[in-house]
Amino acid sequence: MHAERSYIVKKIITYITVLITSLYSQFDLYPVTDFFGGGIGYSPMYINIDKFPATELLKGVGLDPKQFDSPFVVHGGEGFAHMTGKWRIGSYAGVGSSSISTVTNVQLYVDSDGTPGYSGEASQDYDGNFDPTIEAKVTLSLGAASIEYVMPVFQDLEISAGAMMGLGRLNLSIDQYAANPKWGDMFNFSYGSQVWDVNDDGTDSTLIYYYAVNNLGDPIPGFNAANAPGVMSDLSGTFFNFQPYVAVKWQLLDRVGLRISAGFNKGTINQGRWKLNSRYLIGDSEEYTLRGVTFRTMLYLGL
Repeated sequence: MHAERSYIVKKIITYITVLITSLYSQFDLYPVTDFFGGGIGYSPMYINIDKFPATELLKGVGLDPKQFDSPFVVHGGEGFAHMTGKWRIGSYAGVGSSSISTVTNVQLYVDSDGTPGYSGEASQDYDGNFDPTIEAKVTLSLGAASIEYVMPVFQDLEISAGAMMGLGRLNLSIDQYAANPKWGDMFNFSYGSQVWDVNDDGTDSTLIYYYAVNNLGDPIPGFNAANAPGVMSDLSGTFFNFQPYVAVKWQLLDRVGLRISAGFNKGTINQGRWKLNSRYLIGDSEEYTLRGVTFRTMLYLGL
């Protein structure tokens, strides 16, 4: 009986020794002094954008900017490599997009006074099969280089602080037509005029779009929403992007690791620097600053 108990105790001690040895080999309490190698992998970036561009103008055509994705997701790839000492360099490239849309409430009227736009003439509902749709799409492209200082905690666990700097491009596409590249005209309704119609008790209002036709008979001649031409204006701006961050890197396996970064992104498109269809500068365009808290996750292959 005594021999059996002694055998069990020895077995338990052996298991504990093996476990401690395994943990010690996985998490060395003494940080390494030299850093070599690097890694590459898929790295989505989540940006909590404070405010999207042209928010009030988008609301003016019946769109709700709050329906854009939040957080805004940029799908990209990231790489890093040891430079010297405890300094590391890297790069990032990615693109993401989000879109919103609305179906218009259309009213038809006869332009009897010759005044451009709707001015209180008799009108009736458009009951056709195809109601026009207004859509806006925001696309963000980023390309940057990074530099960071590594502070080892364990052999397989590191904390680093650095900054990512590069160029960004923001596109705002709207299915509107404008003959002249003026900022405000990009957000006007292309096929007529629009009026906010307040209900009887004044508690709510509906955005109504008015089309001018020859008469309001049945059938209505000369108008079919399905035949209205589809038009789109693409507004874009390029900016310098800066993103300081703090990152945690954990080497899961010999050649696989997890890296998590948190930071703050900022980039500004100056007033008058937006372009129509990537060609014509819009002189009266607004200044816009893309900023927000960022979060990146990266499953990488490497050291």
